[in-house]
Amino acid sequence: MHQRPFQQVDVFTATPYRGNPLAVVLDGSGLGTEAMQDFTNWTNLSEATFLLPPTPEGRAAGADYRVRIFCPGRELPFAGHPTLGSCHAWLQAGGRPQVAGKVVQECGVGLVTLRQDGERLAFAAPPLIQSGPLAEDDVALIARGLGVARSDILHHAWCDNGPNWRGVLLRSSEQVLALKPDASILGQLDVGVVGPRGKVGVIGSTDAEGIAFEVRAFFPGNNGLAEDPVTGSLNAALAQWLIGAGLAPAQYVAAQGTCLGRAGRVYVQQDGDTIWVGGSSVTCMAGEVLL
Repeated sequence: MHQRPFQQVDVFTATPYRGNPLAVVLDGSGLGTEAMQDFTNWTNLSEATFLLPPTPEGRAAGADYRVRIFCPGRELPFAGHPTLGSCHAWLQAGGRPQVAGKVVQECGVGLVTLRQDGERLAFAAPPLIQSGPLAEDDVALIARGLGVARSDILHHAWCDNGPNWRGVLLRSSEQVLALKPDASILGQLDVGVVGPRGKVGVIGSTDAEGIAFEVRAFFPGNNGLAEDPVTGSLNAALAQWLIGAGLAPAQYVAAQGTCLGRAGRVYVQQDGDTIWVGGSSVTCMAGEVLL
């Protein structure tokens, strides 16, 4: 075992302890998959990441670093809040990108580009692996699991960009916040739920805070169904679906984590063919871990 530099970063917030925490081991060299998974499980966080030098192929393609992303029980090819948090930690630790203002991350889905957006970082949403409407059996199952009528699910789609999210749009943010999902029904699914905070049915409508949507994310955790405080991968896929379907404007802000006492804010912007998903990050702990 070795002492390795470490940061715990709160992502999708500029206020410590109001976003989604991430454990970042800044030097994962020499660690095997089992050691990475054991450490991730021990942190009891939704994800932990391990930074590594890019592969030769990745470096030739412009990668600045490589990251392996773990959640309890499994490795992920991509996840959004670990992407932003890992980049924040890498920059805080003195990382210098090959191209000023642009960072290229290598991970399981390939190369992901990040850019600085004022005080925030934003990543380019990776292509969807699976898209299109869900099977009606899935929609009916999700409605039962969420405790809503089938007619309350206005739209639905696959939102699979690594994590295989199933996305559903409800009538309002109030309905989203009132959900009490049934783990016995949804326990094996990754389900993303979104509802408008502004005027229902009006594209681009926002509430008094300028927030367009409320988002919640449910997934299989260590002890059954878990809720993620703020989810970059889901918000990226939701943006691709909602903007592409004309259900959301090309630029909006989503809130997530409200039911967990968090105040996550996700900034979405379409720029040409690219959808950028951004947020603030703040380092809450820094030091070393024994691994």
